[in-house]
Amino acid sequence: MNKSIEARIGNNIRLLREKAGITQEQLAARLQVNGCDITRSALAKIEVGQRHLYPDEILLLKRLLKVSYEDIFNI
Repeated sequence: MNKSIEARIGNNIRLLREKAGITQEQLAARLQVNGCDITRSALAKIEVGQRHLYPDEILLLKRLLKVSYEDIFNI
C-alpha cells in the first residue's frame, strides 16, 4: 500500500478516536477484549502510517468508534 495513503488513513483513525474521547490505551484494550491482538504501540504505529491495518482490525475499529468505512478511508 502507498505510504501516504496509510498515513492519511491512520490520521483519520486518530481523529476519530480523539473525537470519541478515548486514548490509544483505551482503544487498544477495547480491541483486545473483542478478540483483536493489538497493543497500544501497534495502534500508535497505525495512526502514523507505520503499520498497515488487518481486515479484522478495520471491522472492529468501525464498530467500536461507531463510524462508517467512509470515515476511516476518507482520503
